[in-house]
Amino acid sequence: MRCPFCSSEDTQVKDSRSAEEGAAIRRRRQCLSCGQRFTTFERVQLRDLTVVKRTGRRVHFDREKLLRSVMVAMQKRPMEREQVEQLVSSIVRRLEGEGELDITSKRIGKMVMESLSNLDPVAYVRYASVYKDFTETSDFARFIADEKLDE
Repeated sequence: MRCPFCSSEDTQVKDSRSAEEGAAIRRRRQCLSCGQRFTTFERVQLRDLTVVKRTGRRVHFDREKLLRSVMVAMQKRPMEREQVEQLVSSIVRRLEGEGELDITSKRIGKMVMESLSNLDPVAYVRYASVYKDFTETSDFARFIADEKLDE
């Protein structure tokens, strides 16, 4: 494993433990060159997924990009990173379990919104603002009003 601080490949595992309800292994590592410590996660990957964008462009599925987008929506909300990791892991497992190798970005967005709507209403609206491409403040009001009608 390459050190994120000095790029040395000479690192040592100091501690390993189960994470994400057994779906991953969390490893605490130390670089033998610069002495810095960092954490890595090991996960099972069932399939190589491809995301089909709205434009038709195809890109490799990136779990970290999904995690970052959810973290932005959850910013300053009462949620631990471990809980966000679990949410993302459950979405990834659902995607892999569907058996499809090509997944539309729209499908991923809907899954994230479903998960966030049950977890945190503010994060749900934040994520929706990007996913649904809100351009004006009235878009927020319309979205919230529509959601209240669905209840």
